[in-house]
Amino acid sequence: MAKKEYSLSHTKWMCKYHIVFTPKYRRKIIYNQLKTDIRDIIKQLCAYKGVEILEGHLMPDHIHMLVAIPPKISVSSFEDGSLTSIVSFK
Repeated sequence: MAKKEYSLSHTKWMCKYHIVFTPKYRRKIIYNQLKTDIRDIIKQLCAYKGVEILEGHLMPDHIHMLVAIPPKISVSSFEDGSLTSIVSFK
């Protein structure tokens, strides 16, 4: 499990966000052959952006993530299209 609080140079913080991604038209394609690929890509992107995944669930038609995002990163810049493009299949 994650640490209770994090620290930057002058602050201590604990920012947790519950984010849900849904594919276009909520197609039930996440559990097919794409499940492991999506999980690995999300882990890599979160590690690159300095975000810790506390919990994650891949459902057939959406993805639940509980993440700890540092205060220097806004939630909108965290999911600035790179995470959304993974699950918005056309």
